Amino acid sequence: MEFKIEQGALKEELGFVQGIVEKKSTIPVLSNILIESVGENTIRIIGTDLDVTIRCEAEAEIIEGGSMCLQARKIFDVVRLLPEGSLHFKKDDNDWVNLTCGASKYRFAGVSRDQFPEVPVFKSAPLTLPAAIFNHFIVNTSFAITNEQSRFTLSGAKFMIEEGTARMVTTDGYRLAYIDKDLPILKEESMDALIPKKALIELVKISRGTGGDVSFGEDQNHIYFEVDSRLLITRKLSGTFPNYEMVIPKDNDKRVEFNASEMKDAVARVSLMADERTRSVKLKIKEGEIEVTAHSSEEGEAVERIATDYEGPETEIGFNAQYLQDFLSVAASSEIETGEVEKETEGEKVKVRESGGSPRVSFEFKSSNGQVQMRMAGESDYEYQYVVMPLRI
Repeated sequence: MEFKIEQGALKEELGFVQGIVEKKSTIPVLSNILIESVGENTIRIIGTDLDVTIRCEAEAEIIEGGSMCLQARKIFDVVRLLPEGSLHFKKDDNDWVNLTCGASKYRFAGVSRDQFPEVPVFKSAPLTLPAAIFNHFIVNTSFAITNEQSRFTLSGAKFMIEEGTARMVTTDGYRLAYIDKDLPILKEESMDALIPKKALIELVKISRGTGGDVSFGEDQNHIYFEVDSRLLITRKLSGTFPNYEMVIPKDNDKRVEFNASEMKDAVARVSLMADERTRSVKLKIKEGEIEVTAHSSEEGEAVERIATDYEGPETEIGFNAQYLQDFLSVAASSEIETGEVEKETEGEKVKVRESGGSPRVSFEFKSSNGQVQMRMAGESDYEYQYVVMPLRI
């Protein structure tokens, strides 16, 4: 195989594949990527860990068709440091690959194409959603996925489509994130699958900033996501996801509302003084303000106060600081629409929607020991809830 390609184009596609390729694997070939020719002016780059696969395409000048299999991290590190310009790849008979860029020359040890695993065959992606919606679902829920390998059914997101509503739910057993959105374009469609966390993170990477759509579909064992010329294939998680509807509280009768950014910053500062074992912070909620405190017998203590909208009995609730920070970071970065305003453009007044202001969130609770339900305050195109079990204080 022999081809020429622009450094920038190859660097971008190799960057997407890096998150999939295993750095250290009991199967050595999984630390490699497969590059193969497609027609006369395209190369295809494939990386896999057997559970998640990414396939990217890039424009290239194909001098001689074929394939080559190279160590993924090494080729990426070299390509990203090379200057902009044309890169010339040529494979020898012994699977070694020569790379030339101007006065720079490299020789890489490759492996046989036969050692690279076969990837699932992609047939069609019948469903479509704007990439911005998919990314919003993932960003607002993926942080609540467990990192414990033993809790297999909780190591991904439950993604559902039913009766024109798309829904994503995640939990690690201590907290739960839920988001849904009405999408009439999916009224006749249905899906119910567990998507691994790694696949969700990589999907955000390949679709971020595209401004287009994500096409997706499923077979018995896999889900396929297609974004422009990039394809992500992931094996579904098996098992039964917990009954999340039983977790969401229905009778929380107290509600406090405040500025998300102010609370995020206060918790970040106070948590520096939290006990390293429990990472707990305490919120004392009273009329007009919340007092945020943390205490460590070895380090000291910290107190912050932020203004709130609250009328009710004084209540103290303890939280894992990281659980609070995960939600508040997402909430604080959300854009708030201030509504329609009139603006004059070339002599004509038109109504436009503006974004601005500071996001506000609400905590809904019944007592200091019950589940706390967190949401974005005000109207939204999404139904978003975050449920956390408090710490005993």
